Amino acid sequence: MIEANYTVTGMTCDHCVRSVTEEITKIGSVADVRVDLPTGAVTVRSAEPVSAADVREAIEEAGYELAAG
Repeated sequence: MIEANYTVTGMTCDHCVRSVTEEITKIGSVADVRVDLPTGAVTVRSAEPVSAADVREAIEEAGYELAAG
């Protein structure tokens, strides 16, 4: 498994967490998404490498932003 970490801004509630999780899960080869609401930390586990651009697009589709890193 490959693990990548991101920080998402703008999440304030469990609905936000579900939205981000659902959108990222739609990316091919993603096996697991963990979101820590207080910190905005998002961990994506996948069988194959997932591009940061795909993750950014999924987060934006959910209505949030990937923090500049």
